[in-house]
Amino acid sequence: MSQTARTRPEASDQALSEAYDTALLDLDGVVYAGGNAIANAVASLGTARSGGMHLAYVTNNALRTPDAVAEHLSELGIPTDADDVITSAQAVARLISEQVPAGARVLVIGGEGLRVALRERGLEPVESADDDPAAVVQGFGGPDLPWGRFAEASYAVARGVPWFASNTDLTIPSARGIAPGNGAAVEVVRIATGAEPQVAGKPLPPMHRETILRTGAERPLVVGDRLDTDIEGAFNGEVDSLLVLTGVTDGAQLLAAPPQHRPTYVDADLRGLLTGQPEVVEEGDGFRCGGWTARAGSERLELAGDGEALDGLRALCAAAWTAAGDGTCELDGGKALARLGL
Repeated sequence: MSQTARTRPEASDQALSEAYDTALLDLDGVVYAGGNAIANAVASLGTARSGGMHLAYVTNNALRTPDAVAEHLSELGIPTDADDVITSAQAVARLISEQVPAGARVLVIGGEGLRVALRERGLEPVESADDDPAAVVQGFGGPDLPWGRFAEASYAVARGVPWFASNTDLTIPSARGIAPGNGAAVEVVRIATGAEPQVAGKPLPPMHRETILRTGAERPLVVGDRLDTDIEGAFNGEVDSLLVLTGVTDGAQLLAAPPQHRPTYVDADLRGLLTGQPEVVEEGDGFRCGGWTARAGSERLELAGDGEALDGLRALCAAAWTAAGDGTCELDGGKALARLGL
């Protein structure tokens, strides 16, 4: 796909909840972390929903069923139906169903979310490589998934059984910090077998297709905290995106983002849905946003002025992304980010 490299965050005169009909929201690191609601998430989503925006929750975590996710969100104060939840388990189950016979057995390395999604597609989950599976599917199984499950997957994959993965996120946010994700578990089987799985989750097209099929969104806005899944998935689907800084992405990673990882908008948290977005203006050899002006120097990104930290970050993004073009900005932004407290 050929797209023009974004060189600055975009402006919006309207609140994003008015400019887009559907928010496709990531969960971990956006709505909650470790099961607890992130600050400002509940109130912001309630206001967006009451204003007419459709909220859909799109997660690479294949462990829980849509019913369980909807129940959890509702308990947090975000009324949600199961139909509003789209998981990588659903995306990978559809992908498998298109390649194996109806009623086929599928070896499951993961949790209940995978099993429910497979049954929804008319497939039969099994537990052993000796159950004659037509496919192997691997998804996040929680911190207590036995090590022997990876061996079971390896036995089947080594026999030539097609291998699928819900997603390959190496990490997942938790209440105590960043923990290993399904991608780390996929690496175990990859190392043991030398094989490569077919992957369904963000940022790949099967997940975007599943999301659009289930939501019917016409003007979707992807909202996420990860550049390599949420934002790249929006790029691949050719839709706009909002990066919130409540999860794994920090300012340095954002400034160094290659084109496919550059979000349309940047904000602190989900309150960004309820506001417009300021314009970043080219000014001389730099870029101004609010009270800040940023430019690319010979060795580092330079920042002058004062005001809202996020405006400074937006200006720095414009300087870094313009300097990088189709590549990755290698200029040092540490001192500029430190001025912003980021």
